[in-house]
Amino acid sequence: MKRTRTAVLALATAAAALAPALGQAAATAADGTYLQDPAGGEKTMKSQWTKDEMHKVEGQFRFYPGVQYKTVTRPGPSGAPDYERHVADPKTLAWQPSFDFGWAVSDSTLVKKAVTTKDGKHPIVVHAVLRRSSDHAKAVEVHQELANRPATGRAKVPGGKRIACDTGEYTVEWSVTRSGYGTLTGTLRWDSSCEQYRTAFSTENGKV
Repeated sequence: MKRTRTAVLALATAAAALAPALGQAAATAADGTYLQDPAGGEKTMKSQWTKDEMHKVEGQFRFYPGVQYKTVTRPGPSGAPDYERHVADPKTLAWQPSFDFGWAVSDSTLVKKAVTTKDGKHPIVVHAVLRRSSDHAKAVEVHQELANRPATGRAKVPGGKRIACDTGEYTVEWSVTRSGYGTLTGTLRWDSSCEQYRTAFSTENGKV
């Protein structure tokens, strides 16, 4: 994933600020970090028209790796050893992925591919699979059939499984379907390395 060291350290600092309230509980350090397909801006989407060019479905997918960790208690500085602090434990780093799907359904009213409206309720089906690139083994899979959804919307689906750090590269396969309109698909590559977070949380850097 494309992350600058500055961004990682900022996330570590923000997470460490929450640690006293979390105690030994798991914490999330990077909920806001994601990979997007198609690449681009906030509203960039893939699109597909029906054969009669009167109906269009658009889709966007975001993969949230979701770095998680536990905290440990350490004594304060030499001048105030009783001032304990809770810091991130690099040994407990892991991933807890989630999948975010966006869609838009449009209908042409008079002219093909023109004068479109986004109205009514729609059945939307979202699906994603996270696979190890080395052997194509399925690590996480999500599937939801969303009934009576607005023509424009989003749905975030938790993966429900932890992925160990440094287990290689993965491929995310995703799809958004509007029955009768079509299915949009895509793939993303993701590297499960936790090295940047591990470095950021290291006490040798004095950042936590």
